Amino acid sequence: MSTHWRLPKGVDEVLPPHAWELEGLRRKVLDVFVSWGYDYLEPPVIEYLDALLVGSGEDLDLQTLKVVDQSSGRQLGVRADMTSQAVRVDAHSRRSENIQRLCYAGPVVFANPQGNQTSRVPLKAGAEIFGAAGIGADAEVIGLMLETLEAAGMHAPVLLLGHMGIYRGLVARLIEEGGLDEASQGQLFSCIQRKGASDIRALLDDSDAAEMLAALPDLMGDMDILPIAEDLLQRAPQTVLTALDELRALAELIRKNHPQVDLRIDVSELSGYGYHNGPVFAVYHPQHGSALAQGGRYDGVGEVFGRGRPATGFDMNLKQLMTNNVAPSNGYFVPYRASESREGLASAVQALRAKGHRVIVAVAETESMPVGCEGILVQDQGNWTPQSVSETVPEQ
Repeated sequence: MSTHWRLPKGVDEVLPPHAWELEGLRRKVLDVFVSWGYDYLEPPVIEYLDALLVGSGEDLDLQTLKVVDQSSGRQLGVRADMTSQAVRVDAHSRRSENIQRLCYAGPVVFANPQGNQTSRVPLKAGAEIFGAAGIGADAEVIGLMLETLEAAGMHAPVLLLGHMGIYRGLVARLIEEGGLDEASQGQLFSCIQRKGASDIRALLDDSDAAEMLAALPDLMGDMDILPIAEDLLQRAPQTVLTALDELRALAELIRKNHPQVDLRIDVSELSGYGYHNGPVFAVYHPQHGSALAQGGRYDGVGEVFGRGRPATGFDMNLKQLMTNNVAPSNGYFVPYRASESREGLASAVQALRAKGHRVIVAVAETESMPVGCEGILVQDQGNWTPQSVSETVPEQ
């Protein structure tokens, strides 16, 4: 009777040689972050639940694994997102009066699979700016996001820009007029995310705010969509008009700084776990069905920690960026021969490893040369020298 060990649904493992590709990608991404002046941090995988869910919506709550801490009796959460942890660090663990840039890269855990092919244990890398209120900070993190994806091998991306203030301002007007109760707010959010204009109209009344919300899903395209949006939303509250102005200014700045990027506007873009309240952005690529990276502004979220600073940032799932076509690189191999003198072998191996070569020294006669080895080390007149596989004559 055999035992079949299986991982939980949606939980994957990354095996050689792809695990090394993923680690190399993580290092490459962090090098880009650090070169832009972002300080690396490693927050804990588990925290008290109330700290992990700061400023978040129901989606993040449902995706967070929860356990009871046997030491304190309080609820702990396994992180499903790292932004709230960066907020806590800026507000509490590493307070600064200056603008602060933080970055991270580590695993998060989802309580439920987000799709048939997605991992419940993505490797998230991200960067955040705290203390900067202007769109210059949003433009910086977008530039960093684009450069990071370029370094990861993702060329010719599509950048999508939106602004949560447009949706929030229209919803606030509806609530003020009594046209949207609390129970319907979640339904409306889902309808906007699905781009379901007919569903939005069916859910709401015939007020101006309702009609403008129903128009949002059609307001997407290149920069030419902005004048159309401004015309359709001219009767919207001032907060909505201000958000439209910010969206236009940010789009023009991005187009100036990154003219090669395919820039799209989506006025109804609502990415994030409920804490975004300003410009939002996401990057897509024809080879991938979902966003490669996404983020946005979340001013004031740190207030629960006693410090509600302006903040903006993004993250990405590095597993999604893997090519999975890396070939194993097994360097040089030293066969085990009990009768052979190994004098000088240790120093020869050390010298090769110091130059960056991988050297595998067999520990038993039964150990064979791994696939992909460049060659073997052979003893020639007392010296150990590398010899390519093609030059090696098989033993008879």
